[in-house]
Amino acid sequence: MTGIGSLEQAGDRWHLRFIRELSHPREKVWRAVTEHEHLARWFPSIITGEWAVGGKLVFTDPEGRGPAFEGEVLAYAPPAVLEFSWGLDVIRLELTERDGGCTLVLLDTLEELGKAARDGAGWHECLDLLAVDLDGRGETWSPGQKWAELHPGYVAAFGPEASTIGPPPGWEPKP
Repeated sequence: MTGIGSLEQAGDRWHLRFIRELSHPREKVWRAVTEHEHLARWFPSIITGEWAVGGKLVFTDPEGRGPAFEGEVLAYAPPAVLEFSWGLDVIRLELTERDGGCTLVLLDTLEELGKAARDGAGWHECLDLLAVDLDGRGETWSPGQKWAELHPGYVAAFGPEASTIGPPPGWEPKP
């Protein structure tokens, strides 16, 4: 399984980290992680609010599975750093220029270890969708299909204690 995230303890929380080497300029990737029309292609929620430190955000599911929830912009330094609370988690995206593109680091600081495998497979699928969007290709899988394929590998990699919390109601992968 390529592009798998890593999991490490950070005090009483957990860091789920993904590193992706992208063959696109940092400015293009920045637009893909901050502009609503691009976010709609890869991020699991519709984000309403302004990208400004202290800005309030509202996250809603595009398919109406579950209630909306809130967050706040914690760091915003274009085109390099975006950090926001996402419910009880904190999501940090860092973009570093390199020859031939940029490196994207997604760090999800988890409140609960038990959802690490679930969220790991979810972010993995989301980042694959981001790459598809950046490349201008269409995805070749249906929503949740890749998650269902990836999840057992995350359970195996992170262990049973990191897989005690499954998908929320309505988010179960469709056969």
